[in-house]
Amino acid sequence: MEVTSEALARFFAVVLPHLNEVQRRVVAGAVSEMLGRGGKTAVAAASGMSRNTVIKAEGEVVAGIEPSVRLRAPGGGDKPLIDKQPGLLEALDELVHPETRGNPMSLLRWTSKSSTRLAADLVGRGFEVSSRTVLRLLHQLGYSLQANAKVTEGRQHPDRDAQFRYLNDMAQGFIDDNQPAISVDTKKKELIGVYANGGTEWSPEGEPERVNVHDFADRTLGEFAKAIPYGIYDVANDEGWVSVGDVADTAEFAVHSIRAWWDQMGRARFPTADRLLITADAGGSNGYRLRAWKVELARLATETGLRITVCHYPPGTSKWNRIEHRMFSFITINWRGRPLTTLRTIIELISATTTQTGLTIQAAYDPQWYPTGVKISDAELAAVPLSPHDFHGEWNYTINAQPDPA
Repeated sequence: MEVTSEALARFFAVVLPHLNEVQRRVVAGAVSEMLGRGGKTAVAAASGMSRNTVIKAEGEVVAGIEPSVRLRAPGGGDKPLIDKQPGLLEALDELVHPETRGNPMSLLRWTSKSSTRLAADLVGRGFEVSSRTVLRLLHQLGYSLQANAKVTEGRQHPDRDAQFRYLNDMAQGFIDDNQPAISVDTKKKELIGVYANGGTEWSPEGEPERVNVHDFADRTLGEFAKAIPYGIYDVANDEGWVSVGDVADTAEFAVHSIRAWWDQMGRARFPTADRLLITADAGGSNGYRLRAWKVELARLATETGLRITVCHYPPGTSKWNRIEHRMFSFITINWRGRPLTTLRTIIELISATTTQTGLTIQAAYDPQWYPTGVKISDAELAAVPLSPHDFHGEWNYTINAQPDPA
C-alpha cells in the first residue's frame, strides 16, 4: 500500500508529541527504513526533522540501538561553564568562604553575599557569569542559605559539662524521692501599652491591630511602664507559676515569687516535701554571687521548713535553663502579635498558655514594692545556714531550715 505524504504527516503529528528525543529518532528511523528509497526525504518533510537527523536515526535502527535512560550520548551538549572558564569555581569559593571573606582585599568584606553581588564581583574579575549560574554553582560547592546560629556562649568553664551532669543527677534524685525540683528565671521585661509585639495573629483582612510606631515607654505610667515576669517551672509535673511585678527585678522579688508558687501550687502538689531543689542561672536576680539571693532564701527556708538546695547553670549558659524552652517559649508563642496593653492582659495571656503535652501555668500580679541597691553585710551573710557542696560549692549549695527564734 502506498503511503501518501499527507498520511505520513498526520502520523508524525499524532505520535511525535508523546515521545522523547530518542524515541522520536527510533520511530523516524524505522519508518524511513520501511519506506526504502526516498524514505529519508519523505520522513524529514513529514516529521519536521532535518534530513541529517533522519539519516542518523535510520543508521541507529539498522545498527540495533540499545534502550537507555540517557537521551543523548555521553559528552553531548555544551561544555559546562566551569570547563570553559577555568578558575571560576575556585574564585567563587574564595569569595564566599568565611575564612577568606574577611580578607581586606575582598570586595565583599562589608557587603552581603547575594548572588547578584557575587556575579558582579566575578564579572569584575573577568568571568562571564549570571546570578542564576552563581546560585547553581554555590549549590554545587555545598553552600546553602543559612541564618545565624546562636551557639557561641563565650568563654566556657572547664567544668561546664560536669556541672550539667551534676545538676541533672541532683534533679533526678529529687524527682525520684518525690521532692520538688523547680527551674526559675526572669522572663524578658515587657513594655506595657499599645506597642508592637512580634509575630502574626489572625484578624479580618485589612484590619491589623494598630500600635504605636515607636517603642517609647509611656511616661504617664511612670515606673510602672514595664512588666517583669518571674517564672517558676515544676520540672516533674509540667506546671508553672509566673509572678508579674512592675517595680524591679531584685532577689527579694525572685524569692517572693518562689514563695508564691509554694503557697499556691507547690505545697498542695508536694504535701510531704521537706526539701526543695532550685535550678537557676548564674546571674541576674538569682545569681550565685548575689548575697541578697541567699539571705532571702534563708528566710524562705525558715518560713517553710524546707531545706533548699540550689544548683546554678554555669556562666554563659542561661539558654540551657529548662524554663526557657519548656515554659517561656510557649508564653511568647501564645501572645505573639498581640499588644500587651495592660498588666491584666499580660497575666491573662500567661495563664491561658497551654501545650499539647499538658503544660499549665498560673499567674498573678505582685503589687509589692522591692527597693533596689539593698546592701547585705558580712554578718548577715555569715548568718545564712549555707552548706556548700564538695563539687563547686559556689554553684551548688544547700540552705538549711532554721526554726524562727520568735
